[in-house]
Amino acid sequence: MAGSERSETPGTRRPEGPATPLTEALEAIRTGAYVVDEQGRVIATNSRTEKLLGWSPEDLFGHDAHDLLHRDAHGQPLPRTQCRMRQAFHAGRPAAAELDHFARRDGSVVPISWLITPFDLAGLERSTLVVFHPRHVEETDAPPEPAATLLPELERLALLAATTTQLTSTLDVDEALRRLVALVVPRLADWVVVDLITERDEVWRTVVVEADGVSLVRHDELQGPMPPIPEESPMPLSRALRGVASTLAGPQTYQGAPDSGIAVEQRRLFDATGIHSAAIAPIRSTRAVLGALTLGRAAQPGDYNPADLPLIEDIARRAGLALDNARLYQRQRKVAETMQNHLLPQMPRVPGLQMTVRYLPAPDASQVGGDWYDAFSLSDGSTALAVGDVVGHDLEAAAGMAQVRNMLRAYAWALQEPPSRIVDRLDEAVMHITDVAMATLILAKVEEADEGRWKLTWTNAGHPPPLLISHDGLAEYLTDGHGILLGTGARRPRADATALLPPGSTLLLYTDGLIEEPGHTLDEGLHRLRQHAAALAHRPLASFTDQLLRRVRPAANDDDVALLALRAPTRR
Repeated sequence: MAGSERSETPGTRRPEGPATPLTEALEAIRTGAYVVDEQGRVIATNSRTEKLLGWSPEDLFGHDAHDLLHRDAHGQPLPRTQCRMRQAFHAGRPAAAELDHFARRDGSVVPISWLITPFDLAGLERSTLVVFHPRHVEETDAPPEPAATLLPELERLALLAATTTQLTSTLDVDEALRRLVALVVPRLADWVVVDLITERDEVWRTVVVEADGVSLVRHDELQGPMPPIPEESPMPLSRALRGVASTLAGPQTYQGAPDSGIAVEQRRLFDATGIHSAAIAPIRSTRAVLGALTLGRAAQPGDYNPADLPLIEDIARRAGLALDNARLYQRQRKVAETMQNHLLPQMPRVPGLQMTVRYLPAPDASQVGGDWYDAFSLSDGSTALAVGDVVGHDLEAAAGMAQVRNMLRAYAWALQEPPSRIVDRLDEAVMHITDVAMATLILAKVEEADEGRWKLTWTNAGHPPPLLISHDGLAEYLTDGHGILLGTGARRPRADATALLPPGSTLLLYTDGLIEEPGHTLDEGLHRLRQHAAALAHRPLASFTDQLLRRVRPAANDDDVALLALRAPTRR
């Protein structure tokens, strides 16, 4: 539909490979289907397309679909001015044709019927779904199939593909519900109601939205807690919330004597909204009933009929899978954050020093990490500082982190030796009495020196170097004292390094999640950190730390981040 080169242009997204949620959604369509971007280039396709036309996904990705596929009945390229599909594509409207022709990879042509529809896809300003199926010779000899019979079925497939893609591409419950509403109103209804069952088996009317022209109006006054689900009620919503069946309903359904509190709320809903026809379907996951989806018509003419229920059930089923995934994600994230909050310690108060810490979990809730920080008083009156990273991104790594941190505390308190000797002992213990494979670590000791200045002594076991920023914005990495990481089995001597902290300076210890970014070198991340830390040196310590995380942490970060910042006092 526009040039045939594969190269990307600014503002476009690279074509999606076969394992993406978009292509998985297209696989649910039981005929040929592909998606093009706003330039008309193919960005996703399904296996049925390859089976019908012989073009592999690699053959299609990045190519203009019109130039590559569209032909006349004699196999000649179809002029763009004669292409009805292209005209509808540029107009951004749905269209269908009963008889057209696509080119197979072997040079032959196949008669097809097609439908295109605008297709909302996160990350692209505009995309279009093309659904097609071949017409057999005997069909082409017969009068063309009326568009009225072709369009609804292909629109149904397009809607289901959009539902799957949009709902499975978010792990936020509220966002999934917002997308569900946008998909079904006003396309299928002018009212949508979602009742969800909470983890305490209570029902909450979570969504009541009306389509008012082009606007969606949320009716908070109709939302809120619902009565308990009756065990035997034959009423439509009660049955849906028990996962029994999908049902049609209307105002007359709830005009009799109510058999439950839910029936009372349903009568209130019909009275308040003016809905004259509704379809109610269970929202199920593979494990449980999560709630019910109600689509209602008030301003729209016509009533729902039993033939409408399979589509609404399909949408509700896809919504159930998406909501279940989002709930599991949020539950994992809560567990991860709670675990980390219990494992990471409170900071000690050290007269004369300011200290602040931050921990940011990985975006993926399952990626509970081994990043950690620590600070504690030593028996000689000095203060130990530590930041480390146990290899791995799971609960095992978090448990290993707790083991390493606790052993480090015990050795540091008991040995009263330089940081290098303490880390040597820790390395030996890690090899023999833990399941930790490898870990990186900085152990430092800070103590007051002469004339009110503070001295830092540290050793580095394979960790990114500390950053020292003067009050005037001079920033330098402390690269001395560097040695091998823990867990290698190599017995190499470790070194200590010492530096005086200038008055008002800030010391930053951090883990690699702050500076590592896919597609960029570690030096680029270190440069970015130094640049922003120098610019923020004048900020109060809490503000310095928060702003640094916002500016420096890569957007594509898939790792957790631990950070410890210490500020020396200004001159007395």
